[in-house]
Amino acid sequence: MALLSHPVVARVPATSANLGPGFDALGLALTLYDDVEARVTAGGVTVEVRGEGAGDLPGDERHLVVRAMRQAFDVLGEQPAGLALRCRNRIPQARGLGSSSAAIVAGIVLARGLVEGGAERLDDTAALVLANDIEGHPDNVAPCLLGGFTIAWTDDSGAAAVRREPAPGIRPILFVPEERGLTEVARAALPPAVPHADAAFNAGRAALLVHALSGDPGRLFAATEDRLHQRYRAEGMRGTADLVSALRGQGVAAVVSGAGPSVLALAVAHWTPSPLPGWRVLPLDVDMAGARLGAELGWGTLEHAERDDPVAAG
Repeated sequence: MALLSHPVVARVPATSANLGPGFDALGLALTLYDDVEARVTAGGVTVEVRGEGAGDLPGDERHLVVRAMRQAFDVLGEQPAGLALRCRNRIPQARGLGSSSAAIVAGIVLARGLVEGGAERLDDTAALVLANDIEGHPDNVAPCLLGGFTIAWTDDSGAAAVRREPAPGIRPILFVPEERGLTEVARAALPPAVPHADAAFNAGRAALLVHALSGDPGRLFAATEDRLHQRYRAEGMRGTADLVSALRGQGVAAVVSGAGPSVLALAVAHWTPSPLPGWRVLPLDVDMAGARLGAELGWGTLEHAERDDPVAAG
């Protein structure tokens, strides 16, 4: 195999996981993107970040995109001496919108794009396994890689997922707060065991959610009820919990996005939320394509991606 000399650009979507009852299993890709350009160099690593995370994220080998690229290159049997990356980030960091998963998936897609025949050697099935090995949970990496609505699980072979197309008319609306959250803190709030009745409740609601998202949106409100994780995390994200409660009080299918603190509302009508102090409100669509290279979108450099500048298609 050979490393390509020209740069490649990957576009990766934000994601919302759990979706209420689908803890660590269900996820949705959203039309909010990070674009990352990478090229092989003679030595050293440089990372330029614009947008979300600028000034905070590392500019060297520690950057998560670079770390994912290195692991993907190991699988591909090629390891370049150096890399130069440019990132245009639109996915808010540490808000429960899959920014880490997007970085991991971007790194894998870029690495296989820089290796001749890389897409055949590291296909989506293998890429999902690798992404989950790095991330630790498949519910965000699966929709980021595959697009649409995904059901993910793990077994002795690693991570696997199936992709479904949501029913027409479902409008994801994000509420993104100014404060950040940490997944490890949110997980620490979960009890080591839950009542059998709550587990049974969530199993039924998760099954109903697959049905509702796939073809019966009128059942989304009931299908997004949860007893496994959101109430345990409420004390540490009081503003998030209050907003979910307020939206559900209006009959809106609202959930904590991932580990929070963002909130996802799955609207099925022309509902327009009111402005909320301290929250960004982003009407989006479901991203149906997942991660892809710039060549698949008709452009080959980050400048083309920035002119396209998709932030919200809703």
